[in-house]
Amino acid sequence: MTSSRVLAVVVSVGLASAAGPVATPARAAGTPHQPCPTLEVPARPSATPSPPPVDLADQSVGGPALATSGLVAPAGAPQVPAVTATSWVVADLRSGLVLGGCGPHEHRTPASVQKLLLAATLLPRLDPRQVVEVKRDDLHDLDPESSLMGVVPGGRYTVEDLWFGLLLESGNDAANVLARLGGGAAGRAGGVQAMNDEARRLRANQTHAATPSGLDGPDQYTSAYDLALITRAAFAREDFRRYLATRVAQIPAQPGRSAFAITNDNTMMDGYPGMLGGKTGFTDLARQTYVGVAERDGRQLVVTLLGAETAPLGSLGAAAALLNWGFSLSPEKSVGHLVTPEEKKDNPVALAAGGRAGGPAGSSSLSLPAALALGTVLVVGFGVIAGRRRHARHR
Repeated sequence: MTSSRVLAVVVSVGLASAAGPVATPARAAGTPHQPCPTLEVPARPSATPSPPPVDLADQSVGGPALATSGLVAPAGAPQVPAVTATSWVVADLRSGLVLGGCGPHEHRTPASVQKLLLAATLLPRLDPRQVVEVKRDDLHDLDPESSLMGVVPGGRYTVEDLWFGLLLESGNDAANVLARLGGGAAGRAGGVQAMNDEARRLRANQTHAATPSGLDGPDQYTSAYDLALITRAAFAREDFRRYLATRVAQIPAQPGRSAFAITNDNTMMDGYPGMLGGKTGFTDLARQTYVGVAERDGRQLVVTLLGAETAPLGSLGAAAALLNWGFSLSPEKSVGHLVTPEEKKDNPVALAAGGRAGGPAGSSSLSLPAALALGTVLVVGFGVIAGRRRHARHR
């Protein structure tokens, strides 16, 4: 097919997706159980036993409007895009406002976006210059077909090398080594316990880690809202932002392994305007998961999504569509807020005010028609990319 015909197909499919009949208009915040706009997908794989139900008190963390398994969006908001993700949240990292979501507090399987919790937990504790030797026990339980940085037993790597391997290449081997180091005398199990302790500190109450990498494990789950909390905590660190924005990192030679380069697997870095960084994930159980942060005119929006399918949009296409929707909203629009560890759990002022954790952010310079036009090409383009990526590998 010629390039002009490919572009025509992309644009026409994007227009059909943007105006698809399966999408429903946004409703006022607080409407219970309004169905989320979804796209038809093939039958999903059968799931393992579901995690425990969300506690009633936890469903309202961040505001009463978030206590829904369906759609929550500001009154008068533009039509919410239809995606395949089973839950998602769009929030402003600077102001802390939650702009909208689908089942924000519902338990879902995280896949490799769980690595963001590992980073939020251990970045403050580990010296990036420290050299750590990889042990065989770090690697013995990893499928060689899973996503790996490529460390070798007996190899000696700096902690910073391992962070690059974790956040750029989604290395499950890097996750095991970092968790073992961060766990001290308790080893990897201690690192996982530290992750769960950090989740409780952040008030990410729907999150429980069983593995440091996000590979499926018993009683491992998270929520779209919790991922926004975790991302906000990690993104507040300069080193995390630097790692996530790195395009290529050089890893030194080791006995039995020559020097090699690892590249950032977030293809939105070069395709979505203002993209600051993101993290992909996939397992057969979790399906596609994604967390991404983009900036436009002083607003830093995070999108977190869980349970997406490869077609027709994929997680990256869904992320682009939801970010475009978020940037089209006025900065003061919200349905809730991202809580902080210091915030009182019964703060009625914050709830009544929509939880403005900071001053008003700047408005977007793109008009809604321009944003939708840009999103038409980007969304389908990322859907094509996602369909071609190595999504079959467990991230």
